[in-house]
Amino acid sequence: MTDAVGTVTIAARMDRLPITRQHRLATVAIGLGLFFDMYEIFLAGVLGTVLQKEMQLGKNALAVLLASAFLGMFLGAIGMGLLADRLGRRRAFMLSLGVYSVFSLLGAFSTGPVMLVITRFLAGIGIGAEPPVSDTYLGDLLPPKHRGRYTAWAYTLSFLAVPLCGFLARWLVPAAPLGIAGWRWMFVFGALGAVVVFLLRSGLPESPRWLESVGRKEEAEAVVARFEADARAAHGELPEPAAETAVPAESAGVGALFVPPYRRRTVMMTVFHLLQSFGYYGFGTLAPIVLVAKGFPIVQSLLFSALTFLGYPVGAALSLPIVERVERKHLVIGTAIAMAAFGLAFGLATATWMILVFGFGYTVLSNVFSNAFHIYQAEIFPTAVRGTATSGTYSLSRISSGVLPFVLLPLLHDAGAGTLFTVVAAAMALVALNVALLGPRTTGRRLETVNAT
Repeated sequence: MTDAVGTVTIAARMDRLPITRQHRLATVAIGLGLFFDMYEIFLAGVLGTVLQKEMQLGKNALAVLLASAFLGMFLGAIGMGLLADRLGRRRAFMLSLGVYSVFSLLGAFSTGPVMLVITRFLAGIGIGAEPPVSDTYLGDLLPPKHRGRYTAWAYTLSFLAVPLCGFLARWLVPAAPLGIAGWRWMFVFGALGAVVVFLLRSGLPESPRWLESVGRKEEAEAVVARFEADARAAHGELPEPAAETAVPAESAGVGALFVPPYRRRTVMMTVFHLLQSFGYYGFGTLAPIVLVAKGFPIVQSLLFSALTFLGYPVGAALSLPIVERVERKHLVIGTAIAMAAFGLAFGLATATWMILVFGFGYTVLSNVFSNAFHIYQAEIFPTAVRGTATSGTYSLSRISSGVLPFVLLPLLHDAGAGTLFTVVAAAMALVALNVALLGPRTTGRRLETVNAT
C-alpha cells in the first residue's frame, strides 16, 4: 500500500491500534515470566542468613552464593539478548524460562554449597535476559500512547514476587514441610511456576517489528493482521495508518550502537546499569543481612524484610497513573534522588518503626524508578539492535550486582549500615546526573521517531 508520501509500514499499522485482547494477554504472560526473575533475584537475599547458618558459610562463601545467580544472569543477558535480535524475541524468552526451570529444580536437591552455587549460576543464565528481552518485546508490540502503562502493568505483576518471597521464607523456613528444609521448597516453587509460564507463553506471537526488520514481511503481515482483526472485532473500523518511508531490512550489528545518536545512549545506559544496581539490587539482596547486623534475630529479620518488600508491588502500582503523564527521563531522575535520601535514612535508623517506614518508602520509590527505566531502555534504540542494546547494557547491572556482595558485605561488617547506604546514595545521585545529561525524551513518542537518525 503506497501513496505520494511513502509506504504504510508494519510499525505504523501497529502504532495506530487500540489496546486489544492480544496486547493484554501478552502483558500478563510477560508479567508472569518477570515474576520469576524478581523471585530469583530476591531469593538469595531472603535465604542468605538461613543458608549461612545451615551450611556453615563464612563471609566469603556467603558472598559467592549471593553473587552466583547474578553472574549467571550477566552471561544470560548477553547471550539471550543477541538471540532476541537474531532468532526472535519469542524464541529467546522461551529458551530463557526452560533453562531457568531445570536448574532451579536441581538447586532444590543441592547436597552442599558447591552444588547450590553451580545450580544458581546456571539458573541465572536462564533467567538473566528476562527483563530486557521482555522490555524489548512489549516495546515492539504496544502502541506509543499505551506503551508505558502496559509495560508498568507487567512489572507490577512481577513485583508481587518480592513480598511473596519474603513471606514464603518466613513461613517455610521454621515449618520445614514434610521434614524437608524450607529453602528447598522455595526453589521447587520457582521451577514449577516457570513451567506454567512457559506453557502460557507458547501461544504468543513473534514481534512483527522484528520480523519486518529482518525481511520476513509475510510473517509480520500475518501477525499484524491478527491484531487488526482483534481490534476491529472489539472497536469497529480502525483509523488509517500513516504512510511513511519504509524501513529496509536492517543489520543487527553491535557496531550500530557506537555511532550517533546511539553512541551517547549506549554510554548513558552503560553507566546507568553499572550504578543503579547499588540502589536497587543492593538493597533487596542485603536488607535482611543489614537487619541481622542491626541486632535482629533471623526469623524477625525475615518478617521485617517481608513487610518492607510489600513496597515493591505498591510502588509498581503507583507508577501506573504517572508513567504516561510524566516524562520518563524526569521520572527516572527524580526517583533516583529520592531513593538516595530514603536509603540513607534506612541505614541510619535504629528504631523498629523507622526501619519499617524508611524501608517501605525506599522500596516504593525504587519500583517507580524500576518501571520507568525498564520502559525507557527499550525505547531509545532501533528495532534491529533493541534486544542486543537493552540486554547488553542491562547485563552490566547483573555483573555489578554479582560484585556487590564482595564490596558491600565487608563495608557493612567493617563500617556499619550508615556507611554502606552512604555509598548507595552516592551511586544513585550519579545515576540521576548521568540520565539528566545524556538521556533523550521518549514519553508518548513513536519508537521510529525517538530513533530517527
